Amino acid sequence: MEKCLLLGNGGREAVLAEQIAKGFTLYGILPYENPSIIEQVKKTNGKYIIGDPFDKELVKKLVEEEKIECCVVSQDNLLQEGLIDLARELGMKTFGPTAKGAKLEWSKTYALDIVKKLAPEMVIKNESVANLEQLEEVMKSYEDDNFVVKPEGLTGGKGVKVGGIHFKGKQEGLEYAKSCLISDGQVIIQDKVEGREFTVMALTDGKNIVVTPTTFDYPYRFDEDKGPGTGGMGCLSFANGLLPFLEQKDVDQCAKLIKDAISYVNQDSLEFSGVIYGGFFKCKQGIKFIEFNARFGDPEAINVLNSLETPFSEVMENIVNQNLSSDNCKFKNNYTFTVYVVSPDYAIKKGEPCEFTLNTKEILKKDAKIYFASTKPIKENQYISVGTSRLFAIHTTGNTLEEARKKAYDAMENNIDTKLDYRKDIGEIYEH
Repeated sequence: MEKCLLLGNGGREAVLAEQIAKGFTLYGILPYENPSIIEQVKKTNGKYIIGDPFDKELVKKLVEEEKIECCVVSQDNLLQEGLIDLARELGMKTFGPTAKGAKLEWSKTYALDIVKKLAPEMVIKNESVANLEQLEEVMKSYEDDNFVVKPEGLTGGKGVKVGGIHFKGKQEGLEYAKSCLISDGQVIIQDKVEGREFTVMALTDGKNIVVTPTTFDYPYRFDEDKGPGTGGMGCLSFANGLLPFLEQKDVDQCAKLIKDAISYVNQDSLEFSGVIYGGFFKCKQGIKFIEFNARFGDPEAINVLNSLETPFSEVMENIVNQNLSSDNCKFKNNYTFTVYVVSPDYAIKKGEPCEFTLNTKEILKKDAKIYFASTKPIKENQYISVGTSRLFAIHTTGNTLEEARKKAYDAMENNIDTKLDYRKDIGEIYEH
């Protein structure tokens, strides 16, 4: 069995570890003991190191000592830092774009420039601002807070702020835009549009794409889409691969843009393979582009990879051989449902490390899965948070959305520490 190195340590990597472990011996370099990833490493008799996955010498040493053949990276800042470039230099088969390919995510200006060339009708009116004078000039065109501020660089899904939701009044929006300008040297000011947000992800070998089931994410911290934006508090997908407010032609339009963008990025050399994530709005004026991500979304990865029917090892092989197609990369017709559990301080303030109990055996008995993210174990059923991100996700599937939803919330009842928090309305509303 081939050996595969997975770099990264969140909930997205936890589900990737599960998929990789079905067909590879799994290896990892983790900054802390993520229980989900470690379980899969041990299951395959692989090896993990607690260390810095950004340390290229450490990565190189492990790859050479263990003779690891494949590498999967789906974490934005690891891609930006060129870990796939390093894996290619070491002669490995790879899943994920080079640093140059990942520019689709880490430079919003670059991505918008490409979409303006390929599908100008999908672009929301925006201005890329490089200095304070220009920013103040752009702000004159807005009478109130009817605009969106987008940082140029990576923000882990938490940096885009929408007027009237994340900031109140023009002045508050201007102050946030100034802070982005200072940190990145550039900021994007975009018109605010009314519409329904959705995600289209596609696996790609750099030439061909296969669109995954379309997912619906819950990016706000509290029920009824209130509170600050987060990395995502839950996610769902439907058995037909569409969402109730979408038609197939909507997804086809997004898929065409995705495929054209991949071709554009790869026109001189293969910089992008793996997975690409497109964020879109369905508006009265048609489908509008929000952003590209050069990796799986989180929690979207949990939903999509639990729908994958073809073994991930085969998908990886087809990506490496550049013969990926909907015939050799298939998805199940099921409903998927994910809820993220967080500390009470998550996305509100920087809290102390959060110790909590979790009855994992009882949750698993209820036909639910657990994917750990920013958590490490203390002893059986006792855990502690690492950093300030989400703790773990509970995932279920079903023949109906209601069945999957009920399974998840039933599994959580009496089995999760009462001090922890999660949204209770995932699956009840389909628009932000």
